[in-house]
Amino acid sequence: MITLCLDASTYVGDVAVLRDGTVLAEESIAMKGADHERLMPAVASVLDKSGVAVRDVDRVVCGAGPGSFTSLRIAGAIAKGIASGGGKPLYAVPSMALMIAGASLPAGRYLVAVDALRGEFYVGLYSVEPDTARTIIEHERARLVHGDDVDRIAEEYEARVVTPTLRPHAIEALPLARGLARLESSGTGLAQVDVNSWEPSYGRLAEAQVKWEKAHGRPLSAG
Repeated sequence: MITLCLDASTYVGDVAVLRDGTVLAEESIAMKGADHERLMPAVASVLDKSGVAVRDVDRVVCGAGPGSFTSLRIAGAIAKGIASGGGKPLYAVPSMALMIAGASLPAGRYLVAVDALRGEFYVGLYSVEPDTARTIIEHERARLVHGDDVDRIAEEYEARVVTPTLRPHAIEALPLARGLARLESSGTGLAQVDVNSWEPSYGRLAEAQVKWEKAHGRPLSAG
């Protein structure tokens, strides 16, 4: 089984090609401040490094967010395009789960916190079990909270904070596509989705859309 996995829920995009759980090639690129689109070239690069033609990919897996609206849209569009064009199945996986799976964390509880801007964070609760496989379990799906509440929530759950954002006393980590192998062995988060209708979990509207609707006094989708 050859899998192309990509995630761009943060300001760093990550791509990997895996064969039966073994990483053949991977690459990370900056999404923020780029003067041109970098994620698709990274996809082409890892396919080339792994010696896998796009037609030989058996399935496409995309990090579903929540996170950066624009980056998620780019990753989702690429994943859907490759899956649709090749007639391959598309799978989605929580980006927070890829963050836990991609990090070398000891057994314990972890509160993943992703900056949602406007003083808020998306948080989700996970655990790494003390078994040989270091099984990953999702206890609570992502939800939006005020930034000042992150540490309090972590304390209530007796969990360590894991975040891609610099934060005192937190573990810094990013969603890594290579983490897919651990998630599959844990049976956590991976689900097949409809290639035509699926969209990443943006969490909420993009900042630009919020500003537009506030300025015009109506939803952007209105006529």
